[in-house]
Amino acid sequence: MGIFKIEGGLPLQGEVQPQGAKNEALQVLSAVLLTPEKVTINNIPDIIDVNKLIQLLGNLGVKIQKNTPNSYTFQADEVNLQYLETEAFKKEGGSLRGSIMIVGPLLSRFGKGYIPKPGGDKIGRRRLDTHFEGFIQLGAKFRYRREDHFYGVESKGRLKGTYMLLDEASVTGTANIVMAAVLAKGVTTVYNAACEPYLQQLCKMLVAMGAKITGIGSNLLTIEGVECLNGCVHTILPDMIEIGSWIGLAAMTRGEITIKNVSWENLGVIPSTFRKLGITLERRGDDIYIPAHTNGYEVKTDIDGSILTIADAPWPGFTPDLLSIVLVVATQAKGDVLIHQKMFESRLFFVDKLIDMGAKIMLCDPHRAVVMGHDFKSQLKATIMTSPDIRAGISLLIAALTAKGTSTIQNIDQIDRGYERIDERLRALGANIVRM
Repeated sequence: MGIFKIEGGLPLQGEVQPQGAKNEALQVLSAVLLTPEKVTINNIPDIIDVNKLIQLLGNLGVKIQKNTPNSYTFQADEVNLQYLETEAFKKEGGSLRGSIMIVGPLLSRFGKGYIPKPGGDKIGRRRLDTHFEGFIQLGAKFRYRREDHFYGVESKGRLKGTYMLLDEASVTGTANIVMAAVLAKGVTTVYNAACEPYLQQLCKMLVAMGAKITGIGSNLLTIEGVECLNGCVHTILPDMIEIGSWIGLAAMTRGEITIKNVSWENLGVIPSTFRKLGITLERRGDDIYIPAHTNGYEVKTDIDGSILTIADAPWPGFTPDLLSIVLVVATQAKGDVLIHQKMFESRLFFVDKLIDMGAKIMLCDPHRAVVMGHDFKSQLKATIMTSPDIRAGISLLIAALTAKGTSTIQNIDQIDRGYERIDERLRALGANIVRM
């Protein structure tokens, strides 16, 4: 596996274009299985997780044409369902968390969908119950082989629309259920549905393909099943998680960065959350301009003067994928912040490395950490680190870019799973980073 060597302490400066959204890509790429017609998807991020899913689609028999580095045309007119029962599929599907997203489309169109226990980040338990309970309510039969952790759902004939109240507002669970319901017979109503922008994008793409979906953007979706879907052209939104990462990088390195074409209307509370940390953001058209914070940034307390608490919540709340970035940015703020990671019980364990670098962090329990900012009066110290997951990896990279000395980050495949050519783009902004 590769490593990054980073010489910290250099302010970043320039313009950066955010990549396409990873979480949207995994959903809309799976949706190409719903039609035998051609589907063109633009702004696909060139990252490990997305490329693995494209390879998986190809092994399933989907015809794939690469138009540009970030645009592909897919045609699923000769899908090889036998591949789902091969050892190669078990290995390939098990290495990718996003492989779960193919089950809904396969079940809906072909009457069966299988998946090995998906891999991905080691950030705590990630339930699949919402997905499969939704499929069962649509009329599918569920089976699970414990000996090889292999899941399956099957249906004789078309799925049947129904009313369901999801036990949690799971983004991937909602997406999978919606993709299963669009070809079902009758009307499906999904209450407590996720309503993130990327789920909205999936629904809009399905509507362009001929699906009948109402309530897009709310937590109550109504899907009227249709006989078949057509092809379409779809463009993926910029990645809000990467946009938040660039904001954090600019503030921590006290650099001056413009993030281009961010789709402001789909950022939700992300800009206001960073402003609570004292970070200055300017909206310039559809760009975000972050000036150099030469005097640092000061945390805003609550109205009653109590410590600022930043917690994750379902959309339109703050996304859990940015809590790791907020935490590392808070290490150099003026003031204290309580970070409350509600969803995953292992996501905050990377703070040990930040503490080794000199950050003042008190880990209260697996879900909460108090960060006491240095106000740039004490620079973090370089060290050797290992990236445990995508978001912790980029947070450690941000810390290394502001630290004194040369840091080494191992297991950078984790970072490459979610960030496109991150080292090249950082060097274009003036960072001293080498991939080895």
